[in-house]
Amino acid sequence: MSLQTTWMLAVRDRRDRTAFAALFDHFAPRLKGFIMRSGLPAGQAEEVVQEVMLTVWRKADQFDPHRAQVSAWIYQITRNRQIDLIRKEQRPLPEELSHEPDQEPDASHILSLEQEAGRLQQALSRLKPDQRSMIEKAYLGELTHSEISSQTGLPLGTIKSRIRLGLDRLRHELKGMR
Repeated sequence: MSLQTTWMLAVRDRRDRTAFAALFDHFAPRLKGFIMRSGLPAGQAEEVVQEVMLTVWRKADQFDPHRAQVSAWIYQITRNRQIDLIRKEQRPLPEELSHEPDQEPDASHILSLEQEAGRLQQALSRLKPDQRSMIEKAYLGELTHSEISSQTGLPLGTIKSRIRLGLDRLRHELKGMR
């Protein structure tokens, strides 16, 4: 379980303010950058981040770790808030935010994605523990290699090697998937 999931569950289950502060510290700068890339100025992006994190606090009871990663859940709230803001200002939606209702995934597509996720989880479980840990921190925990180095005390080269070897192994395990 990622550190972010642990924090989110503490917020959801115990309304833990310290865990929420950790979530905020982790996601706020990432969300600000994400929002600014869509064209909003820094000040407005900071306001959106504040609103998103307030929504995370208020709707923490809706978080289900079996349905989505913490990051995916928070980024979806962010995306929805951006769309609301753009509609309010009546600006055209950036292409990456536009979403046609008729393009909703059908049940077979959802089932296919769930099966792929299951195969990925199985492939991850077959990795060496040190490789799996680095991949989970980098891709699921959204940590940079430097952050992983700081967290684990391992040299940057070791982290990069473990991630590279783990990804090579995953590619091999999953090559017949698509």
